[in-house]
Amino acid sequence: MLTIRLSRTGKKKQPQYRVVLQESHRDPWSPAKEILGHYNPRALKDQVVLNADRIKELLANGAQPSATVHNMLVTAGIIKADKLSTVTISNKRTKSLESKKEA
Repeated sequence: MLTIRLSRTGKKKQPQYRVVLQESHRDPWSPAKEILGHYNPRALKDQVVLNADRIKELLANGAQPSATVHNMLVTAGIIKADKLSTVTISNKRTKSLESKKEA
């Protein structure tokens, strides 16, 4: 399955990301099938450059975005959906939160 996700580039302590199309089981640092844009979180105003037409075409053909990329696409207005939670809570933490609510 193809996935659209971020691949980190840039120097140490100066992250920049590429928005890439890859097989979902491949390592994020392996060569990408296609580069769809880039993202610089250190810019004064978060700089996101995306190839919107190509991304829409890939999504229509079944490519799945990662949670972070999905939220970037929602912010950019490329897709109409709610943002996804990118933080997962472990089962142990979930149980402790439920026990606190009951008490």
